[in-house]
Amino acid sequence: MVHAAVTGDVMTTPSRSTRDLEFTSWLTAREPALQRTAHLLTGDVHSAQDLVQTTLAKLYLKWERVRNADNIDAYARKALVNEFRTTWRRPLRRVEQIVELVPEEPAPAAPEYDGGHDAVWAFVCSLPPKQRAVVVLRFYEQLTESEIADLMGISIGTVKSQSSRALAALRAQLPDHPEISGEESDR
Repeated sequence: MVHAAVTGDVMTTPSRSTRDLEFTSWLTAREPALQRTAHLLTGDVHSAQDLVQTTLAKLYLKWERVRNADNIDAYARKALVNEFRTTWRRPLRRVEQIVELVPEEPAPAAPEYDGGHDAVWAFVCSLPPKQRAVVVLRFYEQLTESEIADLMGISIGTVKSQSSRALAALRAQLPDHPEISGEESDR
């Protein structure tokens, strides 16, 4: 990475084009991971794209500070989670689902366990945002409870309680699923 250079008594910063190249290089390498995490958090590809776009715009504006962070990827993931948290705190949150055709019949009440991961994912998407964020960060991103607590700005106890509530809700919906019918394994 190119950092500010000291020339005599004057400190110069890299040109805007160098900054843009650095950001673009980092973005090219890391955007797919951010998109994946955002999709897991939101449960919707369009909302995930909006979340990542907003996060990247904020990171770009602060790139001079961001690029000097100890771990740019952790900084970006925290920014993504924080942006997601602000969306669930907004007072008027409308859940919209974009479809190509309006269905003739109402949607089925609840999907049955089909032996695959689709049923589990559908129930993860139905969790409240805070519980879903904890589940995604814990089981999909493989973060520890303390990492999640730091990332979300909550206590470890809150992480544990949100995880426990989410798993209890999933167990209630999918009692026969082999991956969630037993106790949560310690990681």
